[in-house]
Amino acid sequence: MNVEELVRDSLREQAAVVPAPRPGLAGRVLAERRRRRARTLAAAAASTALVVAAAVGVPTLLDTGGPDTGRGRGIHVAGGEVSGQGVQSHVDQSPPRDRIAVGDQVLAAYFTSKKVRQPNRDEIVERTYSVLNQETGRYEADERWSFLAVAPGMRTAAVLERELPAPRIGLLDLRTGKVTRWIPLAQGAGGLFFSPDGSKLVATTYDKNPDRAYWSHKVQVNDDFEPWRVPCRTGFAVVDVATGASDWHALPAYAGGGGGYGSGENLRFNHDGTLLYEPINMDPGVIYRDFDGRKVTTPAEEAHIDLWTAPAGLSPNGRLVAGGFAGGAKTTATQVLDPRTGERVAKLRGQELLAWVDDERLIAWDIAPGGGEYENRLVLVGIGSKKTISLSGARTPKDHSAKRWEPIFARS
Repeated sequence: MNVEELVRDSLREQAAVVPAPRPGLAGRVLAERRRRRARTLAAAAASTALVVAAAVGVPTLLDTGGPDTGRGRGIHVAGGEVSGQGVQSHVDQSPPRDRIAVGDQVLAAYFTSKKVRQPNRDEIVERTYSVLNQETGRYEADERWSFLAVAPGMRTAAVLERELPAPRIGLLDLRTGKVTRWIPLAQGAGGLFFSPDGSKLVATTYDKNPDRAYWSHKVQVNDDFEPWRVPCRTGFAVVDVATGASDWHALPAYAGGGGGYGSGENLRFNHDGTLLYEPINMDPGVIYRDFDGRKVTTPAEEAHIDLWTAPAGLSPNGRLVAGGFAGGAKTTATQVLDPRTGERVAKLRGQELLAWVDDERLIAWDIAPGGGEYENRLVLVGIGSKKTISLSGARTPKDHSAKRWEPIFARS
């Protein structure tokens, strides 16, 4: 029995005998994380059965408890009040129409997605990106691209054309909206990420469209069948942005279980850009690799990074790491950790920590007042602060709809 068959059989068993969901909001939020984990990026079909079974309640309360500020491995976090200084918010807009930013951390773009049914009952998840026009301060839809990544500084984006896998990378001038250069690839790409300094790109390559689900590989989800993605990653290329030079290395989809997650198989750079970070759908959740594709030891300071549940990662000074959900049955809360020990350093507001503004403030998702647990909006939260500042309106809870959007942040 091959890996695809094992995964399909596992999903059928999960759908037929679904284990009792974790009680309260914490378990359902974890299920939601695993359902739409590529924020970046696209929903993971493998967790659909679990999410459908676990959606059993609609808590509407925010965490009203005081911050849990303490010490971890000698780290002391004083924190401070969250203020509106330097904040551009639009709480009446979802998806946003006008610029959202805190300091130099900017919502550079966002995307929505839709499922496009094919004649043979296959489905393709297609993304539509809306990119910040830096002259008008408004987000403009750009339907040319299947994948878009924004470079630090917000002058350039790397793009892939609609048909995946794409044979070339476009470098898009974010001031003019025009492609200034095309970089050819040895194999077709399905996803892109910039290095932290913007000098390199990692392009993950595939032999099929990673966002296509095949009816011929359908799986049972509760009482219905759904088409299923197949592992199709072939490798990756690290691309020098200035010269266009790239070095391709073979790296098939992870075969230890949990493959076939479409664009969720994309590699990205680690915190300092010296290694590649490969997310996987089972423990330990990530594999670190060098630029030749060889497994390497996880850096000590990144031992507790989990971009699935806390995309913000390490703080700018590297002394803290965003942690996962820390709320209760009817409350939301998040946490920051000591990056080396995993010990909680502080507890703060929110559902999911998305991006660090500075060493004490983060942008997060949180439930909108009076909303259900999936009706969340962007908020600004801070270590040691009981206050949150809303930055956007609330998203709809319906996946693959025009008002369910995923943010892309970059520093200006």
